[in-house]
Amino acid sequence: MLDIARLANVSTPTVSRVLNGSALVNEETRERVLRTAWAHGYAVNRNAQKLRHARANTVAVMLDFGSHRHGAIGDPFIFELLAGVSEALSVRNQDLLLSPPGLEDARAFRDLYRAQGADGFIVLGQGTRDEMLRALAKYDVPLVVWGAVPEDAGYCAIGSDNLAGGRLAGEHFLAHHRQHWLFVGDIRHEEFRLRYEGLRLASLGSPDITLDLLPIASMAFTVTAETVARYLGTAAHPDAVFAFSDTAAMAVAGVFRDRGLTAPRDYSLVGYNNIPPAAHFSPAITTIDQKTDVAGALLVEKLMQQIEGDRPESVMLPTRMVKRET
Repeated sequence: MLDIARLANVSTPTVSRVLNGSALVNEETRERVLRTAWAHGYAVNRNAQKLRHARANTVAVMLDFGSHRHGAIGDPFIFELLAGVSEALSVRNQDLLLSPPGLEDARAFRDLYRAQGADGFIVLGQGTRDEMLRALAKYDVPLVVWGAVPEDAGYCAIGSDNLAGGRLAGEHFLAHHRQHWLFVGDIRHEEFRLRYEGLRLASLGSPDITLDLLPIASMAFTVTAETVARYLGTAAHPDAVFAFSDTAAMAVAGVFRDRGLTAPRDYSLVGYNNIPPAAHFSPAITTIDQKTDVAGALLVEKLMQQIEGDRPESVMLPTRMVKRET
């Protein structure tokens, strides 16, 4: 920086401000310093800069690989969330560290944070890790989670009103006079448990309704299809199915179709997330929509507030039903 300052006829602190994007430098000086730096091949060593500022300028984003067989995540919804987070981080000039290995417990998260490997964590999906996340929150590590929004979690969470989503699915089934309902999903996941609970509450409106639960060992598409196929081989088919996601709803529709059953003629079907393929699937899937267009920005904003020392509150986003052919 000393050389660039001398060549551009400015002070060394001015060079530092320009290269760090400070608004305290006028545009003419900024352009002169940048032209000089480029002409002489000078670039900021970001690793050295991070050490000097005692900040990693890096956010670790954790995916729920544990809920997918062989670590294969194929649900477009997760990647929509990830894209939103990535865009929001890039605006803030923050690096994204995607699911670093070895983070199996709260202590491993804390150790990475203390080693300045990441300034904080964004977790996309609680999965079955709620207990671990609650333990991590006690370490006072910056953390924001996409998923259910429990009042007593101790960590900041962003998510939709899953209970209301389940009720909306139940109201849809009631409106079509369906009596034998099935929920497909692993209710060890808090998000899915709340969706099931909302569906159950809606079913209480009629004594003639039966509600069955079909647990899914993995959120992978093929596992869902195989599990639904085994279920239909041992039980009478339901006339209403609420699936934990749109991709799961597509798997359900495929298995039912193989048995000559189609929606809405033989049953009603509701998915969750309103991913774009749901509208173009045949038949087009009725689904519960979440406000994912703002989720990424919210997750990053809440995390940055924590990194700066604030304690932001959790946010529950609204849900709505998108009615289509099923």
